[in-house]
Amino acid sequence: MSSARLRFRVTAAAEKAVRAGHPWVFAESIREQNRPGQLGELAVIYDRADKFLALGLFDPDSPLRVRVLHTGKPVTVDAGWWEARLAAAVARRAGLFDERTTGYRLLYGESDGWPGLVLDRYGETLVLKLYTAAWLPQLDEFVRRIHDEAKPTRLVLRLSRNIQETAQQQFSRTDGQTLVGTSPEGPVVFLESGLRFEADVVRGQKTGFFLDQRENRRQAETLSAGCDVLNAFSFSGGFSLYAARGGAKSVTDLDISPHALEGARRNFALNRGEPSIARSRHEQIQADAFEWLAQKPARKFGLIILDPPSLAKREAERARAIAAYQRLSADAVRCLASGGVLLAASCSAHVSREEFFGAVRRAAAESGRTFTELMTAGHPPDHHATFPEAEYLKAICLRF
Repeated sequence: MSSARLRFRVTAAAEKAVRAGHPWVFAESIREQNRPGQLGELAVIYDRADKFLALGLFDPDSPLRVRVLHTGKPVTVDAGWWEARLAAAVARRAGLFDERTTGYRLLYGESDGWPGLVLDRYGETLVLKLYTAAWLPQLDEFVRRIHDEAKPTRLVLRLSRNIQETAQQQFSRTDGQTLVGTSPEGPVVFLESGLRFEADVVRGQKTGFFLDQRENRRQAETLSAGCDVLNAFSFSGGFSLYAARGGAKSVTDLDISPHALEGARRNFALNRGEPSIARSRHEQIQADAFEWLAQKPARKFGLIILDPPSLAKREAERARAIAAYQRLSADAVRCLASGGVLLAASCSAHVSREEFFGAVRRAAAESGRTFTELMTAGHPPDHHATFPEAEYLKAICLRF
């Protein structure tokens, strides 16, 4: 590698964004680059007055050409700097969870100063998810730091699809690879609010479980007593278990995936020792939730949870997603009993809070029924978002 530091100058708009704290520099924003860079190399960005602006990780094959690590005054990036940054992120979670919750996020990418990287805990197992290949050249060193700080018995590597080929060919890394400890023989079990859940840390979606909905699941538990509950897009039954523990008369999982429904059955089996869960009737429907709700089933529910997968994975899908959220909410309202509650959530980053809440509120208003808004919610504290693109999760709760 050349001894000359990799240097960039960027457009005025990009300079302004970085100075304001935005963590990405796009390829089209780069005006000058002093030499070709290598994957994962530290790159320094200078402003128009030739003063230090920021430094970040260089990724030559990504449209996010530099992922910003630091802005402001120059710093020396050495082992101590990395260790302090990791310790600060871990300390940020101090006091958030007790022994009844052993599943939570330790590092949330850019918002914790680790751009393109997520680290989740499931009991004694940690899962490291990489969204940029820029971390691969220093992965061994980073794994040592994680081990020293968090002392897991197991660490599993997950890779986004766009970097799996590079990881395999250049670094002999594969998605689902165990980096520390022994490979899991199946899903690992962890605790959330005293409930036991499985996480498929090797092949499951994201890092194995959707930890970000924890606070909304807790909200569902407080609304479930005596209700027939419908959990649409139920996946592995997280909301359903909370509802059952909250005293739901019955809980119905609705999902198109037989694999997801089987996972929910296993999670219920893990918690049958909880008396209220044992008393709650657990039912399952394998169907497309959009189609099933649109058929206007005769059965009425006291609580309906709508937690679909992202309906807008790119900006071009935003308008269609907003319309879909409104249609889905309208169909759900028709299935609510008098006094029933709708808890609707969105994980579509391209749909803003205002757009999503507006779609649900319009559906409620157009139903002709009187309703009260109980709450709106965003990210849980271990998934705090510090820039707009990180703000994907929102939920709203209405009583009719």
